[in-house]
Amino acid sequence: MSDEAETCWLCQRPLGARVEYHHPVPKSRGGRETQGVHPICHRTLHVQFTNKELAAIGNDPDALRKDARLAPFLEWISGKDPDFHAPTRAKHR
Repeated sequence: MSDEAETCWLCQRPLGARVEYHHPVPKSRGGRETQGVHPICHRTLHVQFTNKELAAIGNDPDALRKDARLAPFLEWISGKDPDFHAPTRAKHR
């Protein structure tokens, strides 16, 4: 991640003290590139999407942002402090 990209790849809020690096195309699917994200955003991505789905979407955060599974999360997180964190609930399958 470059110094000029100081926002979360997913939610576009400023990054906080703790940054995790998300592989838009999962490593298990051959992905190498990483993007800086908040820990809560990273966990939410992996709860809502399978690695197969993430690989199909690839490096297209706009497609993820438009997905109905993320809309409530993105609206809820939009006003939170960059270092805000809360438990991420596992998806019931």
